[in-house]
Amino acid sequence: MVLLKPSALTKSSKLGPQQQQGFSESLIGDSVEAADAFICQWVTPHLYDSSSSSCSLSSLFSAQNRLEGRRFLEVLGRLQYAIQSTVAMNPDSAKLAQGQDLMRKAMKHLEKEFYRVLKSNRRILSPESVSGWSSESNTPSRSSGTASDSSSDGELDSESSSELGNDRGGNSEAIVDLKMIANCMISSGYEKDCVKIYKKFRKKIIVDALSHLGFEKLTSTQMQKLEWEILEKKIKIWVRVARVAINTLFNGERILSDHIFSSAVAESCFVEITLQSALNLFIFSLTVAKSRKTAEKIFPTLDVYQTILHLIPKIDQIFSYDSTAAVRLQANESLEKLSESVNAMMTEFQSSITKESSKSAISGGGVHQLTRYVMNFIVFLADYSDSLATILKESSLPLPEDYFSSSGEENPGSGGRSPMAARLAWLILVLLCKVDAKSRLYNDSALSYLFLANNLHYVVTKVRTSNLRVVLGDDWVANHEVKVSQYLEKYEKMAWGDVITSIPRDSTAETEREESLRRFNEAFEEAYKKHKTWVVPDPNLRGEIQASVARKLMPGYTGFYKKYPVGSCEIVRFTPEDLNNYITDLYIGLERSVPVSKTKKYMVSQSHATDLK
Repeated sequence: MVLLKPSALTKSSKLGPQQQQGFSESLIGDSVEAADAFICQWVTPHLYDSSSSSCSLSSLFSAQNRLEGRRFLEVLGRLQYAIQSTVAMNPDSAKLAQGQDLMRKAMKHLEKEFYRVLKSNRRILSPESVSGWSSESNTPSRSSGTASDSSSDGELDSESSSELGNDRGGNSEAIVDLKMIANCMISSGYEKDCVKIYKKFRKKIIVDALSHLGFEKLTSTQMQKLEWEILEKKIKIWVRVARVAINTLFNGERILSDHIFSSAVAESCFVEITLQSALNLFIFSLTVAKSRKTAEKIFPTLDVYQTILHLIPKIDQIFSYDSTAAVRLQANESLEKLSESVNAMMTEFQSSITKESSKSAISGGGVHQLTRYVMNFIVFLADYSDSLATILKESSLPLPEDYFSSSGEENPGSGGRSPMAARLAWLILVLLCKVDAKSRLYNDSALSYLFLANNLHYVVTKVRTSNLRVVLGDDWVANHEVKVSQYLEKYEKMAWGDVITSIPRDSTAETEREESLRRFNEAFEEAYKKHKTWVVPDPNLRGEIQASVARKLMPGYTGFYKKYPVGSCEIVRFTPEDLNNYITDLYIGLERSVPVSKTKKYMVSQSHATDLK
């Protein structure tokens, strides 16, 4: 499309004064006559009445009239060229005022056509649709320039359609129409009218979309007055809104404005449409960072931090203008403040572990509620490893040299001492120290070691079956599995040592056999009575302990029983099967016993029967 032809103007400037006036008069006359005849086909007579805003009988840029729309713009281009030429060479021309008046009426009509194209193609030009367009064509050279930058109407139409059509599924016409109308209006001095329509229409789309997503514009003061439970719900909504707003709404507006307008105008439109909404979005995140620092708030706070962290590259890309620097600054300030808040909450969480002061021992030596709470908390923290890796940048925690591994490699994936790994490992160490202190609440040393084994096994299992394994590494897991085994060895030695040493041997003299068997019966019954109320919650660990006890008791007792089965002696009370059943009945934590004998010959005194129930 051609509105101005600089080469023609250059040639006319070489003419003499009289020739120039004649040329310009002829040019403006012909242009006004042609424009008036064509424009009248599309603009009702009422338009010539300045008090009326009636416009076209049908849209110039509908599918059936699109070629006429191109011609309309071409005619206006020639008229504009004629007006500018006449202003330069013959400003007193009588035809000049008529041409300028005709241009004003045509521009008024184009305003309405511009709005009509925006409105009728709202679905095609929605942020959801536009944000999916390729950004390769989103360059200043394609979206900038006035009408004079194009060599012909056909070239612009062909170039723009080719540029847009592949990614838009054949819906490029609306973009081409809007771009051509905008170029025509802006080059004719009607930029303000054009962008005013665009800004108002597109800004409402953004505001309505955010409202539909559930975003509320709240002041910092209003948010500070909200109960945490309410604010937490709003955080969940905000996380969803922020992702859609950046990736879809604001991104789509940036792409659309860059395709329709020149770079300077595109920036003005984009800023007006999105800036305040974007700033409102990050006011929320700053307010979250200012909330009271308690441990239970750390996960919603990390949700906000992680959302912004992942969106920062997109934010920097979309809001790259100097005029939108406030959005980038506010997003980065949010990250900084949220980081400080998370660090404070981590400190508060560690302090809460240290200050836990319950003095009652867990029944049966099971897993302490503090262990469950802390490990579940730390497991959730590990799910935010990307965020914590940026928040916890330095660590000077006094962990033992071999706490992670003996290799000393600083590789978080294999147990290296990264700041995040060190911080989480330190929290676990604080917990284990607390567990160790609580083990002293038990009067029975064997039960104390069972308590330690149960709790450390729970910790190791949580690490092994979660992202903590990636953070802390396999060496950490292996080191602490060894410690579990050490606790179990000490437990078995204290709990079952007397029973094991009292097992009758084949070589036992006949005179000592009954005494030896009596000691074994008493020791086993006492151990069973005590341990049947002790607990090993993890079924795998429970099976390991039962198997280990059975391995130490069954072979010796079975060998003895083969020589002296039930009935051969009054005090032979257990078959090997009975003994195994009793062992299997241990560590469930229930006040019950299993049927232990299938033989009618099994005899037990009333007192012993009472003990074994």
